[in-house]
Amino acid sequence: MQADTVSGYQSVTFSSPDGLKLHARIYGHDNPEARDRTPLICLPGLTRNSADFHQFALLISTHETTPRRVVCFDYRGRGGSEWDKDRKHYNILTEADDVVAGCTALDVPHGVFLGTSRGVLIIMALAATRPGAIKAAIFNDAGPVIDGEGLAQIMSYHDHRNQPSSMAEATAMMKEAYGKSFPVLTEEDWVDYAEATFVEKDGRLVGNFDPALADMLREINLNAPLPTMWPQFDGLGAVPLMTLRGEHSKLLSEESVRLMAERHPGMRSVTVPGQGHAPILHLGGLPDTIMTFLESVPDAN
Repeated sequence: MQADTVSGYQSVTFSSPDGLKLHARIYGHDNPEARDRTPLICLPGLTRNSADFHQFALLISTHETTPRRVVCFDYRGRGGSEWDKDRKHYNILTEADDVVAGCTALDVPHGVFLGTSRGVLIIMALAATRPGAIKAAIFNDAGPVIDGEGLAQIMSYHDHRNQPSSMAEATAMMKEAYGKSFPVLTEEDWVDYAEATFVEKDGRLVGNFDPALADMLREINLNAPLPTMWPQFDGLGAVPLMTLRGEHSKLLSEESVRLMAERHPGMRSVTVPGQGHAPILHLGGLPDTIMTFLESVPDAN
């Protein structure tokens, strides 16, 4: 494992089981008090990366009374991790194995797992394969049932996205694509969103992920029923669970949240006003909501 200290976090690399160089960020790594608490492990969406959690992770790791480490992973093909030459390896089970390898390399045997979108699916996969690692879970706008309308919306965005010539143009593109679903975002928020999405490579601004991921997304047949993950969800029945749903989300329906609550009676459900898929975690009082949940989870020995 290699580590470099960057402003606010430690940037680390480790090897996947099949030899790829993968990347993660650790917040609160130099705070002894934070290390005494169960860490929060953050898993991003399909084409997203650890930068999505930056401002949120800073708030959690520097909390005045109950700071804790926050570990944010880049899956293979995203962010600071290497791309995979075989795109078939871009799947939930392989990515779940990569998260396990990262936790082992970072000496994080268990934690509270927070997943955004695809990250939720990976948490449920881990519930089936590594249940002891999950001390509690937070679902950010996804669950065992994926709404086809929401998936179609994501596919449409990737089909029509142009290559921006500047970060200002990238910001305008993000606002045009998602503005109706996120009316609460300020201009500064849109800039942050764009900077977490695009990276400069060879003098061009491109999405910070392997384009093969978008190609695979386009191949999904929305005319066929989408698979569900109810058995894996039920594997989380013994751990504390909170689900966040964006008010304007089309990926996680209110009906799905209701069914989840029926199967997990202790689940806490939160609707995030003014946001769609997926809620941005450092906005709208969400850090306080999440911190309250974290403080209710007993620290693991």
